[in-house]
Amino acid sequence: MPAPPATEPGPAATPPFAMPAFATSAPPVTAPVPTTPMPLTGPDTLAATAPLAIPAPAPGPAPVAPALPVADAFVGVADAGYGTKAAKALAFARAQIGKPCVWGASGPDSYDAPGLAQAAWKAAGVVLPRSAPDQAATGAPVSLTALQPGDLVFFDDGAGHVGICTGNGMMIHAPGPGAYVREESLHHAGRSAIHGAVRPA
Repeated sequence: MPAPPATEPGPAATPPFAMPAFATSAPPVTAPVPTTPMPLTGPDTLAATAPLAIPAPAPGPAPVAPALPVADAFVGVADAGYGTKAAKALAFARAQIGKPCVWGASGPDSYDAPGLAQAAWKAAGVVLPRSAPDQAATGAPVSLTALQPGDLVFFDDGAGHVGICTGNGMMIHAPGPGAYVREESLHHAGRSAIHGAVRPA
């Protein structure tokens, strides 16, 4: 069988297309982000670090003890009947504080010393003489160390002046013309000026 005729060689095979190699740079190296929290400043610092403080309720006003009536000042007085009367006499006398002292006056707008003592004890149901020397001769004498509120304390050699003891070394009296009924120390004129004291009831 005859050999096939020779053929002309075809075109040379084209090698596959190759992408040119481009120079590439490595990605930039960055510093790691710190993990330590940044400190806070200003009011945020207090909010972030201080525990939540709950304000304590404001304290209410301190309880105030009610004022005791005058009669309660005589708790413990041996003679409760006397304490009740003395409380009435003192309440009356206190109500006259600030009124003018007028010689020979016995109220209601002005007083002298024995006039005030007489009017005060009259309010307690006890009748006293009008003059200070006569009042000094009425009732039971008491020593200055045993004085109780309501006792009458006399001054000067002739017991010419009188005051109503209020306790704690004090008294209410009408000092004299030109002055006003007031409360002051039993020793306002010196201890030697005290003549004596009596308990009217």
